[in-house]
Amino acid sequence: MNTTDDWSGYRVAGHETFYVPDFVTLEEEEYLIRKILESPQQKWKQLANRRLQLWGGEITSRNVLLSQMMPTFLTAYPDIIGRLKDTGFFASSPHGAPNHVILNEASIYQPGQGIMPHEDGPAYYPVVATISLGSHSTFHYYQYHDEVIPSREGSIPGFTASGKTINPTPVLSVLLERRSLIISRGPMYSSHLHGIQGLSEDQISPEGPTAPPSFTKLGAEIANWQLLTGKEVKGVIEQGGVLQRGVRYSLTCRDVGRVSSAKSFVRQ
Repeated sequence: MNTTDDWSGYRVAGHETFYVPDFVTLEEEEYLIRKILESPQQKWKQLANRRLQLWGGEITSRNVLLSQMMPTFLTAYPDIIGRLKDTGFFASSPHGAPNHVILNEASIYQPGQGIMPHEDGPAYYPVVATISLGSHSTFHYYQYHDEVIPSREGSIPGFTASGKTINPTPVLSVLLERRSLIISRGPMYSSHLHGIQGLSEDQISPEGPTAPPSFTKLGAEIANWQLLTGKEVKGVIEQGGVLQRGVRYSLTCRDVGRVSSAKSFVRQ
């Protein structure tokens, strides 16, 4: 097993976030997407702009995981769970590895159809690992304002939670290439929100030959620009241009501390 120090070269400077390109191979990506598409229709939960599956069980209103078997393609080839365990990021979590995975299938996000900034809540150990398949996307981290303030013109709709207003300017933005892994821990998990803006494409404008590029929509620097490896992505990063989004499958992997067999919740 590795330790988190072994991944220091993948750390996004100044943050407890680690970006690992090509965490899965092209062949593994094709296999995973095929297995996902072969899933029975009843496994899917349909939302307004995407659909999802829960692997490992459902979480009750009391933050208890009703444990179920993971799909074999997560625990055998290509053994996503085992590989995440070996990163060392879950070494101190209750089970030493993720025991719950949310699969999201998102078509091209239209304006207003992204994933609004949110917190993951107390059910999980404060480490989250997300693998992107099929398409790139962009991930933004946000903070609450220090005090409740009126919504400002130009704010993203819905930027309020628990009586607090969310600052619409991201504190961190990362571009997630297909087959990449991003891991966030500590304050990036516990005191920040995260979301995906509703866009069908990402417009990139470089600020200079050595400066980080920025999103023209939000003016937020792409913090992981030096870690990107894809030829097309790097070309747009260096020269500016547009990256079209496609259908993306994301595997959000976390460790739920409190676990119970579903049988124990059945009244005798």
